Order: sequence, then C-alpha cells, then structure tokens
Amino acid sequence: MPCPLIPLTKPPTVDAHIYYKTLRIIKQCVQDLPWLFQLPELYVRFRFGKADIEYLVNLLRPKLQHRTQRSHGLSVEEQILIALRFYACGTFYQVVGDYMGVVKSAVCDVVRDVSITLASLANEFVSFPKDNQIAQAKRSFFLLGNMPNTIGAIDCTHVHIQAPRENEWEFINRKGRHSINVQLLCDADLIITNCVVKWPGSVHDARILRGSALYRDLQTNRPDGIILGDSAYPLLPWLMTPFLTANTPAQARFNTAHCRARCAIERLNGVLKRRFACLNYLRAEPQKACNITLACIVLHNIATKRNVPLCADNDAPEPLGDPNQPPAFCQNEQTGRATRDAIVRHYF
Repeated sequence: MPCPLIPLTKPPTVDAHIYYKTLRIIKQCVQDLPWLFQLPELYVRFRFGKADIEYLVNLLRPKLQHRTQRSHGLSVEEQILIALRFYACGTFYQVVGDYMGVVKSAVCDVVRDVSITLASLANEFVSFPKDNQIAQAKRSFFLLGNMPNTIGAIDCTHVHIQAPRENEWEFINRKGRHSINVQLLCDADLIITNCVVKWPGSVHDARILRGSALYRDLQTNRPDGIILGDSAYPLLPWLMTPFLTANTPAQARFNTAHCRARCAIERLNGVLKRRFACLNYLRAEPQKACNITLACIVLHNIATKRNVPLCADNDAPEPLGDPNQPPAFCQNEQTGRATRDAIVRHYF
C-alpha cells in the first residue's frame, strides 16, 4: 500500500507538533513498505524481495548513512526504496515522491546519491571471466547455441535521454533520438561481464569497442576463447562475426549457431530495460544518465546472481536494429577470418 498523500511542506495553519508527528508516521510507513507488500508485489514495485532489499541496505549503508541525527532525515532504507522505485518505473520524480511520501527534490537527491554509490561498485560486480569461470562460460554458450569456445557476447544498446544543454548534436543517434550508447558484454546466463557507459548516441558501436579498455586488453592478451558480435563489429581473432553471405552449408551452420548463442546479449538488453524501466527514457543530463545506467547494471548483476525472479515477459529480446557495416580500422581482419574459417572446418 502506498503512503498517505499529504502536503510535505508545513502549512501555516498547522501546529508544528502535529506536522512533525505526521512526518514521523510517513517515515515509518515508508520504512515498513517491504513488509506491508506480499512478495510478488515487492518484485513488481521495487524489482527485489525483502531479503534482497536487506542485502542492498547492508551493502550501501557505509556510503549512504547520513551523519545527521535529525528525525526527518532519510534513512538508508528509505533512500534505497526511493531509488529502486524510480529505477523500476522510470516515472517523474514528483510521482515517485508522492508514492514514497517525500518531496520531489528529495527524490532527485536520493536517485543521484544512490546511483553514484552503486556505480562506484561496478568493478566489484562487473568483471571479465577469470580462469576458473571461463570453462563454465564455454559450456553454457555451447548448450545455448552449439557454439564452441565462446566466453561472451557483445552489443550496444541505446538509453534515450532528454536533449542535453551542451553538445546536443553529439547525442543524436541514427534514429534521430537523443541517447547514450552503452556497450555490454555478457555470458550465457545474462551476467554482465564488461560495460562501457560514457559515449553519446551518435558514436558507432565499433568505435566504442575500439576506445575501450576491453579492446586494448584483449588485443594485448588474447583470451582463451572467443566473443560473438554482430556485423557492426570487425572480425578479429577473438571477436567472431557472422558471414555476411553463407556460401557453403558449413558457413550457414556457423551463422545459425552464432545467432543462437549471440541471442544472450539480445535477451540481456531486453531484460535490463524491462527490469529497470527508467532505462527506456531518462529525463537527465548525460553524466547523471550514465550514473543511473551503471547503477542499473550493477543491480542487474546482483539480481541475477541472487536469482531474483523476473516477470513472465521480462526475458524477451530487445528488437534488433539495422547494424552498419564495420569500419575499416581492423588491421587483424585477415587473422580473424582465418580463425573463423578454422572454427567452421573443425566444428561445422
């Protein structure tokens, strides 16, 4: 049940004692929200259950705990619930504030603070597979699409934002909307293993890859496995793209397996925006939008690792765009083609 909707600024005719007593009632109501809802309702409203919310409270308490002891200061529990409600529904701050019993400016501050705090944990919760995880990643991708030696699937997704005040033209994507272009790498279980959240919507997917630490690392230290990308990416020794034209049955079988295995990243993009509806459109400046997006990425990995359930329609893949041809920046294309041909010969 939502909190009572009452004025949150003290009317001149209301006795101060009554006013602050009412605020304390609202505060207690918000703190009790996770325990007032049934578990399915918690997932719908906050995307997490009671135990998961308690985990987030303990995780973020050291950085969100206010030093003030004022009776009307927001507790860590309140801050997390407010932020989760915003991430889940993506509506106006005023609407979230009315639902949670706080003023619009408080929602704005809380979303900013919680997002920055969660984003600071990205290195802890988003990491490339280690030696002991690579074998499991390969098994999972093979079960998913019969694609051998695969450790990840990569793609970009656009998070639409309001028109920025500075360098507005840089954020217009090929569909004419303002966005940030977010690069994601995931495993077959939809765990995000790498992300780049900083580029405006006009930047090509391959350009984001080329400018990433992931690209530099994998060019220097070739991984024990391959990553799957669509035709918007270059063909590299460690990055396999499909054949633009399958000239043999073996190449056609490779393309089929590639498509089935790469559907993991398509599903991830769909799940991420359905789990956190705010990512469909953020009324925020680019830097704040990046912080919110990174916060949702961290929360997604936490939810996935804790087996937080999804609604029935939350695993649909994101609709595919029209990938552009890869730009000619790849000096290893011949080696990449040789690697792909070897995979076709040995497995298909």
